[in-house]
Amino acid sequence: GFARFCSVQYTTCLDELDNRLVHLTNVSVQKHADDYDERHGGKWALENLRLFLEGTRGKEVTDRLFQDVDRVVVTSLKAVQNVIVNDPHCFECYGYDILIDEDLKPWLIEVNASPALGATTPADRQLKQALINDVLEVVFHPAFVEGKTNRSAAGTKPRVVGGFTLIFDETRETDTTKKREAPRI
Repeated sequence: GFARFCSVQYTTCLDELDNRLVHLTNVSVQKHADDYDERHGGKWALENLRLFLEGTRGKEVTDRLFQDVDRVVVTSLKAVQNVIVNDPHCFECYGYDILIDEDLKPWLIEVNASPALGATTPADRQLKQALINDVLEVVFHPAFVEGKTNRSAAGTKPRVVGGFTLIFDETRETDTTKKREAPRI
């Protein structure tokens, strides 16, 4: 995945309320900014965001943020699991738009089914090609294609396939995790 940024520092100043460069990270908006960088298009790979945050905010706080983002993804999917088409012969890639506030709290903005994969910069093209490769690695993982479970000696499923990390395994969900937890706000 990747993180997108505005080219103008966010402000709550009412004079800037109509300034789209402050509020929208879309490339179609940001490319009109005076200091728009065409090399990266206002996007960083998530690995680069993680490194930046670890260097400026600390590893523990950054780890907590990424765990919270994982929780947002899992919770949102659980909320709609009964209406998602569950066909073993197809797959869907979802794009999550999550805003991270100054306290490193993630806020779910929207989830896009089949997000756009068009590239606006060479760096963006690399990010999206890696995403497509990772999705195909999950879908056509040799262990799954061959009908193997690819379990380790301890009997656990692989935690990383392609560039994805397993963040929830419903086969290992226990009764205590099935209890509804109040959302953290």
